[in-house]
Amino acid sequence: MRDVTFIIKRLWNFIWKEDSLLSWVVNIILAFVIVKFIIYPGLGFILGTSYPVVAVVSGSMEHSGYNFDDWWALNSMLYKNFNISKNDFSSYRFKNGFDKGDLMIIVGSDKIKKGDVVVFRGSHGEPIIHRAVLVDEEDEKFFVQTKGDNNKASRDDELNITSDRIIGVAKFRVPYLGWFKLGFLSLIGKA
Repeated sequence: MRDVTFIIKRLWNFIWKEDSLLSWVVNIILAFVIVKFIIYPGLGFILGTSYPVVAVVSGSMEHSGYNFDDWWALNSMLYKNFNISKNDFSSYRFKNGFDKGDLMIIVGSDKIKKGDVVVFRGSHGEPIIHRAVLVDEEDEKFFVQTKGDNNKASRDDELNITSDRIIGVAKFRVPYLGWFKLGFLSLIGKA
């Protein structure tokens, strides 16, 4: 028992108190393992989704610095086809869009409404975050169409999104925090 206590004390000192390169490397690996295998899955379990946190990787939801009225004046015709009025849009969450590099907190949901910002699996399985512009139920099947606020039209893979492709709905935005992930992906050549 005494040997185990000694080993635990030495390990504790190595991780938390020693200021060596090896200690730093072990700390980074330990932090990665804790976040990847404990915190992220735990957060996913609590929020009911496999992707509880998503970094925005494109500018498809940006409003390019316009205030809402100016942005709507430029884009109102795109939403007229979906029977979305300025009044409707102004009541939506994230009515001013969000930017590349923002971090979005996602909650699992099977109740998607027009105007919700939805995360779904694209044609290659990648998570895409866009606004629901059409929600339809046909023969007990649920379909959603989305569009990026900064896009002129919906992509082909977002015309008839079925419930099995929906990951969740964005509920909160943390500006700029997603740049850490984007920087890391760029560093390892995945961005």
